[in-house]
Amino acid sequence: MSKTKYSDKAQDKIGEVMHEFKEGKLKSSSGEKVTNRKQAIAIGISEAKEKGLKVPKKKKD
Repeated sequence: MSKTKYSDKAQDKIGEVMHEFKEGKLKSSSGEKVTNRKQAIAIGISEAKEKGLKVPKKKKD
């Protein structure tokens, strides 16, 4: 079982978003405060993809 590989910059971006989440400052696109950890991670990955950073494709079950 291999670990998914994110670029260092993508990891930094996700880390920044998680920091905002922990401080209670992260907002979703609709302007609502994010309270779910998984949602915060998804926002971080999405923002990293928008910047063109290396993010693995979504895993298919």
